[in-house]
Amino acid sequence: MATNDALTDVGGLRVGHARVAGDRALSGTTVVLAPEGGVVAAVDVRGGGPGTRETDALDPRNVVQRIEAVVLTGGSAYGLESAAGVMAWLEERGRGVRVGPGPTHVVPVVPAACVFDLGRGGDFAARPDASTGRAAVEAAAATAERAPVECGAVGAGTGAVVGAMKGGVGTASTVLDSGVTVAALVVANAVGSAVDPATGVLYGRYGDGSRPVLPDAGVHAAALRRLAEARERSGGPPPLNTTLAVVATDADLTRAQAHKLAGTAHDGIARAVRPVHLLNDGDTVFALATGARPLTGPERAADPLALNAVLAAGAAVVTRAIVRAVESAGSVSGPGGDFPSYRELYGAD
Repeated sequence: MATNDALTDVGGLRVGHARVAGDRALSGTTVVLAPEGGVVAAVDVRGGGPGTRETDALDPRNVVQRIEAVVLTGGSAYGLESAAGVMAWLEERGRGVRVGPGPTHVVPVVPAACVFDLGRGGDFAARPDASTGRAAVEAAAATAERAPVECGAVGAGTGAVVGAMKGGVGTASTVLDSGVTVAALVVANAVGSAVDPATGVLYGRYGDGSRPVLPDAGVHAAALRRLAEARERSGGPPPLNTTLAVVATDADLTRAQAHKLAGTAHDGIARAVRPVHLLNDGDTVFALATGARPLTGPERAADPLALNAVLAAGAAVVTRAIVRAVESAGSVSGPGGDFPSYRELYGAD
């Protein structure tokens, strides 16, 4: 049973966040740490302007079978350096692709993807590096199994912005009738909006099975004015648009099935953020499968469509995670910009 509504409800996965230090820094790194021995992994990149590292290794046609960690980071392409700190931490523990007889003769394959948040704290050079990545993986390793995951302006979501509104990290999970768990963790950082401009309702609320409560018309009008003022003070909307996600399951998936899961999970982004997948987007989804459970029971073991339930759930938890990211974030106002939160604008709990 999913207990935390979080990525860590997939047994063995741990999440750690680290923030770049400094008064004018607004960036950080988030690490998803796999259980020792790694997990099956895949990636699907839909944005036209991605910033990634080691994603080619996840192609099912290539040699790497399992990975030990995934890095999501701020700092645009500069921030991909944070993966080096995670690699070093894994190497010290002999975790990675074995290439020699010695205990540390390994090459840790650490896929990574970044969001653009440069200068949002006021200092363009304040961005994650190898030490930030090490701090994030150490934070992940220090958590208990199935620990809650902190959301909002933390880790890679520290400087995230959605439209002119504060974004951040969010997570969600579900358990299928088969007993398989599917979960997601996202970094919501987009030029596109997460909010319906006609109503003030988060787009992701329209498809979650509930009837969204419409904000009061006066509240919504005030929110639109506040956002317009924030854009003016910040010099316009953020120049780049990237939402990152890790969708995970404890089902026993092949690498090809994991690749399909990463692809369909992008539907969850499209339901919650508009627009997505444009030329200045870096939208990227990683899929992880621990293999702890069979995909179906023995009575359906040969069902070629058994994966469908996992695919549908993957998109759904990504949408819910984006909603949680936006609702969890707090307002930020400083030398790098004015980014009000959804809570400030609409009084959401």
